[in-house]
Amino acid sequence: MGKSLLIVESPTKVNTLKKIVGKDFIIKASVGHLKDLPKKKLGVDVDNDFAPEYITIRGKGKILQELKTAAKKCDTIYLAPDPDREGEAIAHHIGNEVARFTKGKIYRVTFNEITKKAVLDAIKNPTELNNNRVNAQQARRILDRLVGYKISPILWKKVHRGLSAGRVQSVALRIVCEREREILAFKPREYWSITLELEGSEKPKFQAKLFKIDGNKAEVANKAEADEILKGLEGAKPVLEDIVKKERKRNPSAPFITSTLQQEASRKLNFSPKKTMMLAQRLYEGIAMGRKGTVGLITYMRTDSVKLSDQALEEVRAFIPERYGKEFLPGTPNMYKSKKSAQEAHEAIRPTDVQLEPNSIKDNLEKDMFRLYQLIWSRFVSCQMVPAVLDTTQFDIKTGKFLFRSNGSILKFAGFMKVYVESQDDAQGDAAQSTGKADDRLLPSLNKGEELKVQEVLPEQHFTQPPARFSEAMLVKELEDKGVGRPSTYAATISVIKDRDYIQNVERRLQPVELGFMINDLLVENFPDIMTTEFTAKMEEQLDDIEAGKLEWVDALKSFYVPFKLDLEKAEEKMKDFKAQVEETDEVCEKCNQPMIIKWGRFGKFMACTGYPECKSTKDLGGKGDSEDGAQDDEVEGNCDKCESPLIMKRGRFGKFIACSNYPECKFTKPIGLGISCPEDACKGEIAARRSKKGRTFYGCTKYPDCKFTSWDKPVGEACPECKNPFLIEKWKKNEDPSVLCPSCGFKKTDAAA
Repeated sequence: MGKSLLIVESPTKVNTLKKIVGKDFIIKASVGHLKDLPKKKLGVDVDNDFAPEYITIRGKGKILQELKTAAKKCDTIYLAPDPDREGEAIAHHIGNEVARFTKGKIYRVTFNEITKKAVLDAIKNPTELNNNRVNAQQARRILDRLVGYKISPILWKKVHRGLSAGRVQSVALRIVCEREREILAFKPREYWSITLELEGSEKPKFQAKLFKIDGNKAEVANKAEADEILKGLEGAKPVLEDIVKKERKRNPSAPFITSTLQQEASRKLNFSPKKTMMLAQRLYEGIAMGRKGTVGLITYMRTDSVKLSDQALEEVRAFIPERYGKEFLPGTPNMYKSKKSAQEAHEAIRPTDVQLEPNSIKDNLEKDMFRLYQLIWSRFVSCQMVPAVLDTTQFDIKTGKFLFRSNGSILKFAGFMKVYVESQDDAQGDAAQSTGKADDRLLPSLNKGEELKVQEVLPEQHFTQPPARFSEAMLVKELEDKGVGRPSTYAATISVIKDRDYIQNVERRLQPVELGFMINDLLVENFPDIMTTEFTAKMEEQLDDIEAGKLEWVDALKSFYVPFKLDLEKAEEKMKDFKAQVEETDEVCEKCNQPMIIKWGRFGKFMACTGYPECKSTKDLGGKGDSEDGAQDDEVEGNCDKCESPLIMKRGRFGKFIACSNYPECKFTKPIGLGISCPEDACKGEIAARRSKKGRTFYGCTKYPDCKFTSWDKPVGEACPECKNPFLIEKWKKNEDPSVLCPSCGFKKTDAAA
């Protein structure tokens, strides 16, 4: 019997599979797509049923030749790219290329996990290529090519070369821009909370918030109303009017799908969607495990189904009582519902072997890979455990016409929470552990009708907060909720609009810059039919229909292209021409004395010499995130640390910074300080906002690298009155103003919101 050829996508799978299938197989990797539309032209014949022109991707000719050579030596060929639309298209193109080099049969095989059982079962039960799935991928590829290659040149012509538009990326940009405009238009409203610190016959003391006045919901709009309530509370003798005790159950979360993994990894681990998918890919393809060889640790990571295989359920249901006790195992498996559009042939993301506990293989994994595996493993195990049980207590306290309420809870039985607790996004987009409500606490054992002592009355001023900017996790959730794109595309979509400098990360929030606003406005104005979440979601549904065999791919493209072509023709004629628009200034060029004008460039507005191209002198103007058009004062105190030349303030891709005026001869730069001295002993630097390689804002010393002081929280220039720590920090909590506290002893400044 001759050899068989097994072709996969990724070369890192090869070693894992060699151990499984043995010497009768030659295993080759395509390293992703081998064929694609050409880069330098449209590659789609719109007048001939959108016939695509596929060419071999540059640099892939050698790989394709290796596959053809291997095909000549083998009796049977198994095409095993990933089990999704992209994988099906890769298999289709490879199959077409190698078919004439073999007399044997060509099969399609898919496996959701790279384990011995899954791989051997797939090879024993091969299938044919799914042409409907290939057509769905082809339709998606052509759609994206038409939008990108037809709109982008108009942007180059009207604004600046190098800009781009995309069917999904531009809608994602619109979502971020519309949120920013909501924030800019928001008018804060003042309100007050009144809290009593109370003591009963038993400890501990506890707090209760004003809940109702004369039976109506308490709404305290200003200080005058708060003072009136405080006057009414003078000499108050509050009585514990009612005690309500309930047992509350909390159910575990479903196992991960692509989008929820990206969201939770962002909240808990501060990973970008792009990083999460990169690490998950490596966990799926296989990790060297010493004597065990290379082992695939998780199932396929591009999925929108929460389904679990019968074998996986059997294994985890045997593991839970053995590891945690019988009381943690429900009588029947917990079942979860996928969204209507989910591909149920896939499984949720889970460990391939539940016995491989994270800590037992920690030494084999890089730090971040371990953390992601631990997240996936814990979520999977917890999803098949019993609910957590909490005893909740509610105190209603009456004094005159005022009703105060206090809530508390006790975790009676941990259930699934022994293993895993899902995080939530707070009002500022940060992760908040959802172990219960923010004000849940243990209340004392008191009797109904008991009179309580008022220890302190705590009035506090607040202001309503605008909607939060999207974190990457929040944007993934928004895209998923609106049906925009697919889980496998979210990471790439967000990366594109960041890489194009349409948005920037500001303290882990996505903020559109001036260029992003402008591109969004141009696209929405000129392509109103396609730059909507509704249209994009409808197109995703049509792609699903093509895969299901309910719709012809050419028909779907025709229904899109006819109105799109009309929009293109109008945009060519009517789109605002920013290239032709220049603003005159009173300034003259420092090099040639010709007038300076304001133009649009790759990163927004800048000042340029009218003598271009003979004189290429330019000057920074405005910033990526600024909406003001005026030039900035570029003089700052002090001299360059390296050459003693005067320092100036400049603007770059990430905002203002201080630089040497002798540039480019001297390239010294430093961040702008907050006016707070560095707390490190003998350091003469000051604290400044800086950016990590991942785009996250942190605070460090201007004397770096000589001084290594850093803080993720924004320092405040006040010493702690209790422990004398040289600075406090600013913290954010859900639905509250920022609080100022000590990072050393925990002291909280009570007047921070006033």
